[in-house]
Amino acid sequence: MSTVSGYGFFRYEGGDDFSSPARTAAAAVDEEGRVAAWSPGAQLLLGYAPQEVVGREVTALLADAPPDLAPYSLARREVWAGRVTLRDRAGRPVQADLRACPLLDADGHTQWFVQALLPPESGNTVALALQHSLLQHPVPVQQAVETAVRYLPADPQAGVGGDWFDVIPLSGARVALVVGDVVGHGVHASAAMGRLRTAVRALPDVDLSPDELLAALDHLILDEWRDGLESGEIGATCLYAVYDPVTCRCSAAGAGHPGPALVARDGTTVFVDVEPGPPLGVGGVPFEAVDFPVTEGNLLVLYTDGLVEARDHDIRTGLDTLRRALARPGPSLESLCDGILRTLLPGPPGDDVALLTARTHALDASHVASWEIPPDPASVADARRRATAQLTRWGAAGGGSVHHRADRQRTGHQRHQARPHPIGLRLIHDGTLICEVSDSSSTSPHPRRAHAFDEGGRGLFLVGTLCERWGTRHTPRGKTIWTEQPLAPHDTEQVSFAVDA
Repeated sequence: MSTVSGYGFFRYEGGDDFSSPARTAAAAVDEEGRVAAWSPGAQLLLGYAPQEVVGREVTALLADAPPDLAPYSLARREVWAGRVTLRDRAGRPVQADLRACPLLDADGHTQWFVQALLPPESGNTVALALQHSLLQHPVPVQQAVETAVRYLPADPQAGVGGDWFDVIPLSGARVALVVGDVVGHGVHASAAMGRLRTAVRALPDVDLSPDELLAALDHLILDEWRDGLESGEIGATCLYAVYDPVTCRCSAAGAGHPGPALVARDGTTVFVDVEPGPPLGVGGVPFEAVDFPVTEGNLLVLYTDGLVEARDHDIRTGLDTLRRALARPGPSLESLCDGILRTLLPGPPGDDVALLTARTHALDASHVASWEIPPDPASVADARRRATAQLTRWGAAGGGSVHHRADRQRTGHQRHQARPHPIGLRLIHDGTLICEVSDSSSTSPHPRRAHAFDEGGRGLFLVGTLCERWGTRHTPRGKTIWTEQPLAPHDTEQVSFAVDA
């Protein structure tokens, strides 16, 4: 039992009939009949945030009187189950199968665990299942940004619509921030949203720029349309932004979506002028990325149009209201998100809303070291010494978690001795150790099986064995091969240098 607002909150492992997608639509009620705790599933079902309902009489959530047997069973402190009509935040009736179980708290007082489940014939349990599987995911902890998110469906009974958000770790300590909006509501929009979100999470593995990623996503939707999907199921907008904490710059591109808000430490807000581009699924029109500086402690705010557009005002009015809300920073990102929703959505939203806020952090010279290495096999030993010395300064001397790939560097440069450009070496200490080697070649490396007497071909096999992740990203000047691995204290002896294709 954990305490919420001074009351006991219980988890009840009920029978199979209640192990449904709405299992987390639960609440705790104290012996005086007041709501003591409110789960995220309950908020999804009825639309009330915890602070709006905790402490209220539970009867205020009933649209009709409960069945006659309910008061009798409750008075005798017996388990009761039956169908009731609840009232959601907008005042609409919601039919639900309810189960109330009496439990004793640590002080011996009777508390009630109440669990609600939409009747199967309502058809909404499918949408709720999609809601939990698609949006109930942990947001990864990032050194580059601190994030807080909110999702608010327009119709709590319909479950999730087509809005989504995501935070995706990228190579080089960078992070992608995503919001999107699929046309429509209900199961079809949820399914289309799931496909797009999965694609957006897969495409960054090849390290595409924001405009290239949206173009690939656009082609994916067109292919699905050609395969027979109705256009209404796949029309979507999306904003994709990549923040680099080393260069302190952000690159963003939009597909029919408004640009992000950039909030300075003093609350000054600028709406980044991102070319909105066509919505996904139009085809034939290229997307355009915009690059802009972001300093330490700035706030990036991404949102869907349901936050700033409504029937009684246009988007310009909504953006002005959002600007005022962002000028009043709260003690945390969570409180800021709550304040934004209270200011812009005093009543039920007319459309689904996704909100993603990200406080940026910078990786300075104490976390990053870089060098230019001459394209000469003799430079291998010098690169090893520099890397080992840097790891020693970071307090991770000795050990053997980082592998030096001198053999691959040496044989690679014997094949490309005519290349005049120096090789870039960069180490990033960001919770893990990131090692990047950049050159002017656009050829991507790939693992191959080396035979017993081959003089090369084992480098990537060793990298894949010793590192947690590795990959290649193309740059305007060539390519960068990167590796990432946990860095425990005293781990410097084996540094992974993936130098040549």
